[in-house]
Amino acid sequence: MAKVTKRSAQPRVSVVIPLLNEEESLRELHQRLKAVFARMKSTYELVFVDDGSTDGSFKVLKEIHAADPNVKVIRFRRNFGKSAALSVAFREVVGEFVITMDADLQDDPDEIPGLIEAMGDRYDLISGWKKKRHDPISKTIPSKFFNFVTSKMTGIDIHDFNCGLKAYRRDVVKSVHVYGELHRYIPALAHWTGFRVGEKIVQHHARKHGHTKFGLNRFFYGFLDLLTVLFTTRYIRRPLHLFGIWGIVSLAIGMLIDGWLSIEWFLGLTSLSNRPLFLLGFLLIIVGVQFISIGLLGEMMSRHEKDEDTYSIKEILK
Repeated sequence: MAKVTKRSAQPRVSVVIPLLNEEESLRELHQRLKAVFARMKSTYELVFVDDGSTDGSFKVLKEIHAADPNVKVIRFRRNFGKSAALSVAFREVVGEFVITMDADLQDDPDEIPGLIEAMGDRYDLISGWKKKRHDPISKTIPSKFFNFVTSKMTGIDIHDFNCGLKAYRRDVVKSVHVYGELHRYIPALAHWTGFRVGEKIVQHHARKHGHTKFGLNRFFYGFLDLLTVLFTTRYIRRPLHLFGIWGIVSLAIGMLIDGWLSIEWFLGLTSLSNRPLFLLGFLLIIVGVQFISIGLLGEMMSRHEKDEDTYSIKEILK
């Protein structure tokens, strides 16, 4: 069972910072965040989530926590991923506004006031856009392609789904369920939940310490996650609408092909034994029936869905 140490205070802004092996950046990040909120004259809390670090990150966080009553620390027993870190932190935050940012100093804390201001009365979520990135081309080119495809498929006109720097109203983080690797699609999840999503250009810095924790494989997994998002948001309550459409199309084409060939065979115009097209039509009919059946099974299962979080938290410092 997780050990919990509590502190008091009702912050206006909660900053969520997931991290993995970032001990060299944490003290500087903490000082810069303190300076930002001192200028803002705003109450705040900093929620650091140590996602199974194997370096001295948690030791540094304990020192920061001991010296600053505005700091909370959540430590996982092992690495569960960024989505898990955000999910657990979102349950803990109490601020009116919630900021998410990375711990590697590439996200600029000075952007926080601008993100909150950009939200105004018009938006519930502001996503940062790293228009000028200080990353190698091996990250920037795949990222542009990924963001373009994601924007078109989700119907949300923003340029940078991967930017960790975002601002939310508290209702958003309490309503959107993040798991697996779906942190990239929080704007889409929020949009489809009914929240208003906007975008703001933010400053991006070159990494000062360590190295990136993400490889090219994240983009391949990202597209698979995109399919998950599309299904679990648009069709989770009506899976038959997704599978049924393709099932009906496949069934109709198959029946049309085989029906036409059957008429020709009946009139003596062709032989079915040497017509691969007849087998194709038969295959399409089978596939159509299977798709419709999957949709019906999905409808039955969606009535009994149950979400469970299985992230093992070692301790929480509040």
